[in-house]
Amino acid sequence: MVGIVLISHSGLLVDGLRDLLGELRGPDPVTIEVAGGTEDGGLGSSEDLILAAISRADRGDGVLMLADLGSSVLTALTILEDLDRKDVRLADAPLVEGAIAATVTASTGASLDAVLAAAEEARTVAKFGGLDGA
Repeated sequence: MVGIVLISHSGLLVDGLRDLLGELRGPDPVTIEVAGGTEDGGLGSSEDLILAAISRADRGDGVLMLADLGSSVLTALTILEDLDRKDVRLADAPLVEGAIAATVTASTGASLDAVLAAAEEARTVAKFGGLDGA
């Protein structure tokens, strides 16, 4: 099963998101790991925390990373270059909606490509679904 890594400048943010996703993980739970903030608990991003989360999330079918913004994305991209692994990917997706779509799709046993596609499709889903925005 594809594992998921949530990356943010804030540990609290990704811990809360992982709690939310816990309800969606299915009977054979998707492994969801977090890399939030810095090693000392501050705000920021940490290559070491992300690498450790990838290692914990890897169950053999690939790992999908989702990041919040800025340096978290840049750090994840640097890690992808350094790892040179085709089975670790970074989704170009909103963190919350992408993580929900990825978790639901991964829980079905889908491939890494399918989980990535589901996460990235979340960028195109309107929150108001045709409502007039009121």
